[in-house]
Amino acid sequence: MKRLFDIVASGFGLLLLSPLFLLVAIWIKLDSPGPVFYRQVRVGRYNRDFRIFKFRSMRVGADKGSLVTIGGRDPRVTRSGYFIRKFKIDELPQLINVFIGDMSLVGPRPEVRHYVDYWTKEQLHVLDVRPGITDPASIKFRNENELLEKAEDPEKYYIEVIMQEKLRLYLEYVENHSFWYDIKLIFQTFVAIIA
Repeated sequence: MKRLFDIVASGFGLLLLSPLFLLVAIWIKLDSPGPVFYRQVRVGRYNRDFRIFKFRSMRVGADKGSLVTIGGRDPRVTRSGYFIRKFKIDELPQLINVFIGDMSLVGPRPEVRHYVDYWTKEQLHVLDVRPGITDPASIKFRNENELLEKAEDPEKYYIEVIMQEKLRLYLEYVENHSFWYDIKLIFQTFVAIIA
């Protein structure tokens, strides 16, 4: 039922949002040189790598440095990128990942291998389910960049504090997820974005 819902909802979402996708793509191309999409390798279900779709919000080559983005002052973020990140528009192309089966609408956010390598054996159970576009941790840490901006060592703070709390919430989701809980989280995500 979850997979069927993912296919139908993501397919409908891609059709409905195609005019917005076109406008954002034009804006990104006019704002800075480089591709429209950013395809980063993330870790998915059963510990398998896949390439995530995102609208590019940073300058080309920006991911060669730190993997964490630090607040509104991160000079790697483009002008269009600041706006599309603020309203989570950069995440919308992940509907493609949902449609093809790499991801689900709701599930633990997929992480890069660099951070998964820090996980304990118990924490790796997060990978028993498909990663998602949203989950309880996405809602709780919707202002993650602002938290990192205040940290003396953002990378260390992410690994030792934010990531640990995210993993706790991810594991709770893996243990307790249901179709109706997913629907509730989708609505809570919309409210968090517009609030």
